[in-house]
Amino acid sequence: MREVISVHVGQAGVQIGNACWELYCLEHGIGPDGYPLDKTNQTPYGTSYRDDGFATFFSETGQGKYVPRSIYVDLEPNVIDQVRTGTYRDLFHPEQMVSGKEDASNNYARGHYTVGKEMIEDTLERIRRMADNCSGLQGFLVFHSFGGGTGSGLGALLLERLNMEFAKKSNLQFSVYPAPQVSTSVVEPYNSVLTTHATLDNSDCTFMVDNEACYDICRRNLDIERPTYENLNRLIAQVVSSITASLRFAGSLNVDLNEFQTNLVPYPRIHFPLVTYSPIVSKSKAFHEANSVQEITNQCFEPYNQMVKCDPRSGRYMATCLLYRGDVIPRDVQAAVTTIKAKRTIQFVDWCPTGFKIGICSQPPQHIPDSGIAKVDRAVCMLSNTTSIAEAWSRLDHKFDLMYSKRAFVHWYVGEGMEEGEFSEAREDLAALERDYQEVGQDSIDNEMYEAEDEY
Repeated sequence: MREVISVHVGQAGVQIGNACWELYCLEHGIGPDGYPLDKTNQTPYGTSYRDDGFATFFSETGQGKYVPRSIYVDLEPNVIDQVRTGTYRDLFHPEQMVSGKEDASNNYARGHYTVGKEMIEDTLERIRRMADNCSGLQGFLVFHSFGGGTGSGLGALLLERLNMEFAKKSNLQFSVYPAPQVSTSVVEPYNSVLTTHATLDNSDCTFMVDNEACYDICRRNLDIERPTYENLNRLIAQVVSSITASLRFAGSLNVDLNEFQTNLVPYPRIHFPLVTYSPIVSKSKAFHEANSVQEITNQCFEPYNQMVKCDPRSGRYMATCLLYRGDVIPRDVQAAVTTIKAKRTIQFVDWCPTGFKIGICSQPPQHIPDSGIAKVDRAVCMLSNTTSIAEAWSRLDHKFDLMYSKRAFVHWYVGEGMEEGEFSEAREDLAALERDYQEVGQDSIDNEMYEAEDEY
């Protein structure tokens, strides 16, 4: 078996978790109480509930109930209480919910050093118990935000400890990255830089999404005038579902959890792929679009479909993973990829000749009622490691520098037992990360210059 444990940390992590488990339940035909909707042991797609892929995310109890392999952790009870009293309250085991009494107050140091430290052992004990129930644990999916106190502080601490205890297992992060214009807290740049520094060596792959990019997608593609967090989270859930679909369903080209880092991470530190999903269309537009394999593949390379604000045309692609779902055949995919490679606007680094990893899963994307996203026959999720993501880091570093030059808000962090030297250490690490991205893209440019000289 290839079980995967999902860990949802902080408000963002928990709310994305709600959207993900709602979608998984719909995909596998499980009711909000954890029991199969169709008692004949068949999902809507004719596959058995008890097939191997199904158990990657759910464990089955003696009574035939399915329980998610997930842990919800937050330093304050409100958000987790909503799950405890919400529609899916019977789905989760009470032990899977870990909540404290006081929150991290948007302070990385509280989440990492003081309040978070009190809860980490309890959380790890529950993860250990869950891992013991797995016959072949493959890895962890950790959901959190960079900007919040719990997401950044406790998230970093948890990844540190997971790396120590489960060193051989994959660690994939889904991180809500601070948006350029939309900000939820003043100290976001501090928290983000500190957590990136702390998790850089503890995470195998970090898929980044930012709220502003997701807002724009909801406004433009789904005609939702004022998108709520629920809209954004359901959008992110479709991406997470696509990434994990080949673990749960059969397909002509399956992608394993370990394959993501093998194919997307050329160097250990450069592990921040961009996420793009297509087609995202509203019901009113769905009847006017063909959504052929070629069309949805092309849409993935358009900047407005990306889930992080940066311009991919300004950088170079190092590696790309295309995960298709639904009515897709390999021949169409090959034709689409050949067309993409021929485009001048899409630049690949010259030291990576193939550049594409393909996954095909035969189960079509699941439609969530009231989500605003139309039901479609096929979809693609693209994960691309591109040098243009360095734009996002430089924006963040600039904001960090503006505040840190005046030592603004630093006393709150120092007061929680953090040393001021950690700020400059984290900032230097991110400057080094920016340089790493520059060098990776630079190699290609240097080679071009040599080639040009050879011609004359």
